[in-house]
Amino acid sequence: MFLRNSTSDYRKPLVTEDAETLGVKAAVEVERYLSFRDNHVETPLLGLPVLAKKIGLGAIHVKDEGHRLGLGSFKALGGSYAVIRLVLEEAGRRLGRAVDISELHSAEVQAVAATMTVACATDGNHGRSVAQGAQLVGAKAAIFVHAGVSDGRVAAIARFGAEMIRVSGTYDDSVREAARVATERGWTIVSDTSWPGYEYIPGLVMQGYTAIVREALRKMDRPPTHVFVQSGVGGIAAAVAGHLSIVLGGDRPTFVVVDPARAACLFESARAGYARKIDHGAPTVMAMLECYEPSLVAWRILSRVADAFMTVDEDDAVTAMGTLAHPLAGDPPIVAGESGGVGFASLMKAASNPVIRKELGLDETSRVFLINTEGATDPKKYKELVGLEPAAVASGLRP
Repeated sequence: MFLRNSTSDYRKPLVTEDAETLGVKAAVEVERYLSFRDNHVETPLLGLPVLAKKIGLGAIHVKDEGHRLGLGSFKALGGSYAVIRLVLEEAGRRLGRAVDISELHSAEVQAVAATMTVACATDGNHGRSVAQGAQLVGAKAAIFVHAGVSDGRVAAIARFGAEMIRVSGTYDDSVREAARVATERGWTIVSDTSWPGYEYIPGLVMQGYTAIVREALRKMDRPPTHVFVQSGVGGIAAAVAGHLSIVLGGDRPTFVVVDPARAACLFESARAGYARKIDHGAPTVMAMLECYEPSLVAWRILSRVADAFMTVDEDDAVTAMGTLAHPLAGDPPIVAGESGGVGFASLMKAASNPVIRKELGLDETSRVFLINTEGATDPKKYKELVGLEPAAVASGLRP
């Protein structure tokens, strides 16, 4: 399905707090924080020139977040960054002075971190990031996972020393349970979704994602004309769209938000004109995007800067994984997890549909930017869907 943005907020400036959260000054600070991470390396921006020519486009660029900070997902940028910021802010309050990232491993800051417990609900990737951040600063982590999270993803989080708490029901159920327990026990919730009265920390998580855009723009000869980004609660899409709207202004690209058809909370919010919670349906293979209620902050941003909303079906996502793993001769292979290639899936769907293609203005001059938001974060599932071990696909990847 395809829907043009027709909300009353469309093409209006971001509200002040969102513009500050996603602005250039904040994004520069995110990159400064990253410079203090031992395993920080910019992720590759890969071109698919052969495919672009075949489907009548000027260029396709894919930012491959499967290499991010050893976690295999863009979410490595959000949760851990928020945890570090929160620890430094708490240390500042207790010490009565500003505390810089350069002091992260000082005895004073470590003593403060040791008294803190951070908690979150997750489908897998965000929880790993929060747990990694907690381990990095010496804090404790409690991670809530719903019934649909695989044992493999749970184990990948637990290796960072986090306490794992299973919750019956969906991701949204785990969000509510995490908030309840954290309130009772005095823990700090580090969520990537927001609700009334809880916006600051999800804003920090989104702020961390702006590094993706800054890195990509530095590698491109010219800015993109079109961007397709997949979305669960909306955080990554809002961060990318919001930052691009600030740095490129009137020259910003056409921005398309992509949902799984079985969990299309942003698509349905766009249709309704307000942030809408939708009914839980059949599970989707795009597990990292299986969310039924949008983040209020993300929706506030996307209602202003997203140009269109699309959905993709189960087969679209699996086909995208295979196409990226087995590219046309001359293009690099890309290891994309079940949710990682969803933006690519929507581009292929849009480019092959004459009506959508015309609506979006896709032609031989279009320069499309995509984000592979995760690699094979569940290798067993990846092999089941693609038919190859992730390492076999990655062996031909160009840096």
